[in-house]
Amino acid sequence: MNNSEILPDLLSKIYENQCALEVALSVLADFAEKTGNTDVADNVRGSLDIFDKNLDYITMNLAVLMLPE
Repeated sequence: MNNSEILPDLLSKIYENQCALEVALSVLADFAEKTGNTDVADNVRGSLDIFDKNLDYITMNLAVLMLPE
């Protein structure tokens, strides 16, 4: 298997992991807020903002990379 065959699957798995991390961070932020750790919740939500800012770019470019040549 060459790199051009592996790359789409690899990128897809990385993207899935990123989505899973985003969900986990969101749950963590909610938990931290409910337990009174607002500083932790704010820091986690700050990290989630980075996910949101990059999501469209990542999604669009993954779609381009996965197009058949």
